[in-house]
Amino acid sequence: MSDLLGDMRRTNSCCELGADDVGKEVVLMGWVQRRRDHGGVIFVDLRDRHGLTQVVFNPLVDKAIHEKAHVIRTEYVLGVRGKVEKRPEGMVNPNLITGAIEVMVTELKILNVAKTPPFLIEDNVDVSETIRLKHRHLDLRRNQLQKNLILRHRAAESVRHYLNQNGFLDIETPFLTRSTPEGARDYLVPSRVNPGQFYALPQSPQIFKQLLMISCFDRYYQIVRCFRDEDLRADRQPEFTQIDIEMSFVGEDDVMNVAEGMMKTLFRDVRGEEVQAPFMRLTYDEALARFGLDKPDTRFGLELVDVSDIIKGSGFKVFASVVEKGGIVKALNAKGCIDFSRKEIDDLADLVSIYKAKGLAWIKVREDAWQSPIAKFFDQEEKERLAQRIDMQPGDLVFFVADQPKITNEALGHLRNHIGQRLGLIDEHKFNFLWVTHFPLLEYDENEHRYQAMHHPFTAPLEEDYALLKDDLLAVRSRAYDLVLNGSEIGGGSIRIHQRELQEKVLEALGMDREAYEAKFGFLLSALDSGAPPHGGIAIGFDRLVMILCGQPSIRDVIAFPKTQRAACLLTSAPSDAVKAQLDELNLKIKAGS
Repeated sequence: MSDLLGDMRRTNSCCELGADDVGKEVVLMGWVQRRRDHGGVIFVDLRDRHGLTQVVFNPLVDKAIHEKAHVIRTEYVLGVRGKVEKRPEGMVNPNLITGAIEVMVTELKILNVAKTPPFLIEDNVDVSETIRLKHRHLDLRRNQLQKNLILRHRAAESVRHYLNQNGFLDIETPFLTRSTPEGARDYLVPSRVNPGQFYALPQSPQIFKQLLMISCFDRYYQIVRCFRDEDLRADRQPEFTQIDIEMSFVGEDDVMNVAEGMMKTLFRDVRGEEVQAPFMRLTYDEALARFGLDKPDTRFGLELVDVSDIIKGSGFKVFASVVEKGGIVKALNAKGCIDFSRKEIDDLADLVSIYKAKGLAWIKVREDAWQSPIAKFFDQEEKERLAQRIDMQPGDLVFFVADQPKITNEALGHLRNHIGQRLGLIDEHKFNFLWVTHFPLLEYDENEHRYQAMHHPFTAPLEEDYALLKDDLLAVRSRAYDLVLNGSEIGGGSIRIHQRELQEKVLEALGMDREAYEAKFGFLLSALDSGAPPHGGIAIGFDRLVMILCGQPSIRDVIAFPKTQRAACLLTSAPSDAVKAQLDELNLKIKAGS
C-alpha cells in the first residue's frame, strides 16, 4: 500500500470537491461522522474542519477494502484514496457542499480507532454543558464550535491588518507584574526567587501601554490575554482576551474614529456587512435617563419616562415620600400589553426585585378607566399629566418604580430589556453601536466607605470639572467612553491623565496618601514627570465581540478551552492541589481546613 500520509495529492479539505472533480483520484483524511451499511455497500461521511464528504466502500470495486470497512465506527480516523463520482440520480444531498458527488474508495488506512463518544458530535446535541466541557476536545469537533473559532481567527486577522495599515505597532507587555488592586481581585503568582513576594497577572496592560506612549511609541496595540479574579457569568471568564489600543497626541474623537473604522472593517471582512458610522453618542446621564442602563440596547424603543415632578405633589404618599427623600419615580409603557395576567405582572415584580426595587406598580389603560391598585391616589389633573407624559393609550400597560436613582434606573432598565425580548421587539439581525461618554470620574462604595474610580485611576477628568475635585467629587465627569453593541459593553477607554500633579489629585481623592500612591504607582508618576504626551486609548472585549458576531449566548462558545462559572477547567481538572515540594520551594503553607 502506498503512503497515504505522505501523498502530496491529498485534497485540502473534505468540502472542496464538486462536479468539476468527477473522474479525479483524490486522497482524503478525517473523522467518521456516521457510517451506514446499505445492502452490502458501506457509506461513510468523512469529516474534517472544512466539512463532510461521502465516501463509499463497494465490494464490486474492491472486495478486500469493503471487508476491512466493516470495522469502521463513529469517530475513527481514516485515510482514503478513491475516485470522485457523481451521486446516482435522486441521491444528491442539497444540504452538503459536496452533496452532488461521492468518493469510491480504492484504498483505506485506519489511522486510529475511537471509543464511543459520550455524546453525538452534532450541532444542537441535547447534552449538559458540564459534559461538553469535560470532553471539550470532542465538543470542539462539532460544526458550530468549529465555525465559531474559525470566525474568531478571521476577526483577529482583520483587526491586526486594520491596525497595522493604520500605523500601529504590536508590542507585547509583561504577564508577571505587580499588583495594583483598584478594580477586580488580582490573580497572584508567588515568586520562588523572591521568597514571600508575589507577581500579579495583569487585569489589563493599562500602565504599560501608558508607559509605551511616554516612550515615544505613539500607536500601540495588542490582542492580549488578561486576568481577573471575579464572579463569573455568561459573558465573563477569569482569563479573557482584549484588543488593546493606545495613541499619543489624541482626543476622544481620534480614538473613537479608529475604533469605528476597525468595527467597519471587521464586520465587512467577517460578516460581509456594512456598518454605518459615525456611531450614535449619548452621555452617561442621557443613557440612564432614557434607558436606565449605561449600556442600552437601542434596537428597540420603550424608553423610560421620569414622572417624579408629577408624583411629588400627588396623593400617592408612598411614591411622593420617595421623591421628597431624593429618589425618583420612572415609568415604562409596555405598549399593547394590557392582557398580561396578574401572575405575569407578579413575575415581572420578582424580576425587578433582583435589582433591589421594593415593588413594581402598574396601570392597565382601558377605554373607559385605569385599572390599577394605585389609580385611586391620582386626581383627574394628575392622571391627564401622566397620560400625556407617558403617552398612555387604551391597551397599554404602564409600570412604575420609585426608589433611589440607581435602583430605579437599573430595575426598569432590565425590565425594559426583558419586555423587549418577550414582545419580539428586537431585530436579532441588527447591529446597533453606541458610544456612552462623560461617565462620572468616581463613585462611592457604601461597603468600603470610600471613593472608587468608575473606570480606573488614570482616567482624566473633564477640564471644566477640575475645580470640583476639591469639594464635589461625585459631580466630576470623566473623559471616559464605552462602546456598546446591542446592549453589551464591548469596549471601554478614556483619555488618560498625563500630568503628575493632576494624577496625584485623583489618587488623593481615592483616599491614598503620598506614601500609599508612591508605593503603588511611583514608577508611573516618575514617568509622567519625564515628559508624558497627551494620550488615550480603548480596550475592546474580543471574546464578547466574537460572541455577538457568532450569535452565541455565551463567550464559552467562542473560546477553545473555557472555564466554568466556578473558574474551573473540567477537561484538565484545574485548579488542582500543589505537591508539598512545590509549596516548600515557594515558602507557602496551606492553612488547615482550607
